[in-house]
Amino acid sequence: MKQKLTRFHAALVVFLMLVIIGIPGLVAEAASSTPTPTAETELACDTGRSIQVSGTAVVNVTPDRVLIQLGVQSNGSTPENVEAANSRTINQVISASKKLGIAEKDIVTDWYLINPIYENYSSLVISGYRINNVVAITLRDISKVNEMITAALNAGANQVVNVEFYLSDLRTYRDQARELAVEAASEKAQDIAAAAGSEAGCVMTINENTWSYFNGGWYGQNRDLWTQNTVQNVAPTGGEAGALTEAGPVNLGQVSVRAEVSASFSLK
Repeated sequence: MKQKLTRFHAALVVFLMLVIIGIPGLVAEAASSTPTPTAETELACDTGRSIQVSGTAVVNVTPDRVLIQLGVQSNGSTPENVEAANSRTINQVISASKKLGIAEKDIVTDWYLINPIYENYSSLVISGYRINNVVAITLRDISKVNEMITAALNAGANQVVNVEFYLSDLRTYRDQARELAVEAASEKAQDIAAAAGSEAGCVMTINENTWSYFNGGWYGQNRDLWTQNTVQNVAPTGGEAGALTEAGPVNLGQVSVRAEVSASFSLK
């Protein structure tokens, strides 16, 4: 009996030693499995409360390139006669544009159309032919836009089909407008949250819409009044923002690059 107790005590001592030795390892394992706060978890958005805002920005830039479409309409009794008359006049228009320093690569035929002219609406009897020939001229010196139109009309052009203004570096101004719109949305979110006794946190969602339009000359003069938050004028080289480089029928105006974003922010 005494021998059995001695064995039992020895086994109990061994068991207790194993338990004592194993406890630190179990504690360490449990500690390692418990997640510790990280910068990522601390910055996680609280989606329980949020605020939705919009931001708008417009960057007004004086264009640096213009496309002028000039037309020559000619009538004649035969296809040969009308073709000769039209070719002669259109070549005079092209020659006038080259005298202004416009490169040949910037002068292209935009469209060419020849139609029969009937004696009356219901007749199939052809009394002559009409050619509509349009040449597209790209001006890289926008100060010559009115001079080019005048020279073309003096050379025989009888149609000014269209005048469109462009920006060579439109991407740069689109990025700039987008950045300003996001900044405006963020500031608005902070202001609205502060007014409600809270604070805007991280961005949860964001959507954007960016486009450009001409806001001078014949249309769109006051469209920048639609904007909110930010309007920025970019001065052209050698002049103040929006300044006209010459007097004439075409106002150079500005190309407005507009960006809008809608975003939702978490509330702290």
